[in-house]
Amino acid sequence: MREPTYFILTALLDGSLHGYGIIKRAEELSGGRIRLAAGTLYGALDRLVETGDIAVDREEHVSGRRRRYYRITERGEGAVAAEVRRMQSAIAAAGTRAFITAPGVAT
Repeated sequence: MREPTYFILTALLDGSLHGYGIIKRAEELSGGRIRLAAGTLYGALDRLVETGDIAVDREEHVSGRRRRYYRITERGEGAVAAEVRRMQSAIAAAGTRAFITAPGVAT
């Protein structure tokens, strides 16, 4: 799973959000690493709806513009859980082979 997709799905774990809310939450969850452009986000959302990982929750009209809210599905929650397990396995494998520290962390 690509990192932007992971953070889009993770952003929806706490409840439905509209596009801008997803952009802001993904950026927050990633510590600022993921900064989704609108075109990138909406392409990913369309793909995730097609695969059944997310669904349109509702639509509102705000100031004459349509605002669509998305929610994660059970399939999407399973995909996030599988990705977390994959990352944990990768971390465990790396941890058995090398001592890894973050910059500025005393050993």
